[in-house]
Amino acid sequence: MTKLVARPVATGIVLGLGFSFMLEGIRMMAEGWLLAAIGLVGTLLLLANRFIPAMFLLLLFGAAAALLQNPHLLQEFSAIEFEVRLPSWQLGGLTWNDLMVGAVFLALPQLPLTLGNAVIAITEENNRLFPERRVDEKKVAISTGIMNLIAPAVGGVPMCHGAGGMAGHVRFGARTGGAPVILGTVLVLLALFASGSIETVFKIFPTPVLGVILFLTGAQLALGSCDFSGDKNNRFVSLVTAACAVWNIGLAFVLGLALYHALDKGWVRL
Repeated sequence: MTKLVARPVATGIVLGLGFSFMLEGIRMMAEGWLLAAIGLVGTLLLLANRFIPAMFLLLLFGAAAALLQNPHLLQEFSAIEFEVRLPSWQLGGLTWNDLMVGAVFLALPQLPLTLGNAVIAITEENNRLFPERRVDEKKVAISTGIMNLIAPAVGGVPMCHGAGGMAGHVRFGARTGGAPVILGTVLVLLALFASGSIETVFKIFPTPVLGVILFLTGAQLALGSCDFSGDKNNRFVSLVTAACAVWNIGLAFVLGLALYHALDKGWVRL
């Protein structure tokens, strides 16, 4: 199936995904423009120095701002009780009807989005950023499938390899597998020992600061896909796909494919 997806369509999906992240980041930053402006300018200055952990300092800045704006957070944190909560088996009551409903009403509508963002876009982004460690769509699809076969058994939600996550890691300096290992370790520890207080933990990160992270992640994605050196038809397909992807990635995937093949066969002319 991925052989049918032309490069201009993949480029458009990544570009549109980047734009959608940037727009959502702006919306989040609008909740506190002063905080967001300080965080954005400071982060851009820090990113110019590879020896300073910009993400870590940005999160520290956000935590300090959250405590200044709401001193009661200290009381909420002091009330956190750490207790071990192990995952439990969740498939005991699963029926064939549940599987059919999930497949028809959840999985099938999600399929174009998953193929576009979690298979094609992430493969494109990985191979652009790490040409010496290339992957193909088959490997990404298999690993995504394995994740989603295991996670529901212990109460997990659907997961994927999103292009945005990789762009965010790279934008803030991560270049090896150590970054996701560190993040995964933190998340596992929170889930095992503080799952009842996750909402309190997340309050320490103000929305405007998270908006800065999302905005810069989107910019990383968009900049990496802005190669429009091809012919006019390919540029047009990429731009139309990107515009649709800002609204709906699944629809952009379908429309981009249709437009590319229509132009390729001469059914539509520019």
